[in-house]
Amino acid sequence: MKAMKSLPVEDFFAHRVVVRPDGRMISDRLLLQVKSPAESKGEWDVYKVVREVPGDSVFRPLADGNCSFVKTQ
Repeated sequence: MKAMKSLPVEDFFAHRVVVRPDGRMISDRLLLQVKSPAESKGEWDVYKVVREVPGDSVFRPLADGNCSFVKTQ
């Protein structure tokens, strides 16, 4: 666990992921908007990326989590 929490995760589904001491994976998220029918180029072309939201502003701060595991370390 110590090694896993100290190394960033980088794979197909998770980019620039950090595992916090409480075990929560923190990663950036995409804010998406549904495309209009005129904008869509195919059956699966339904979203457009508005912006990328940093993971540290998406998830509850570690200090606010009240995780008993973190307090015992």
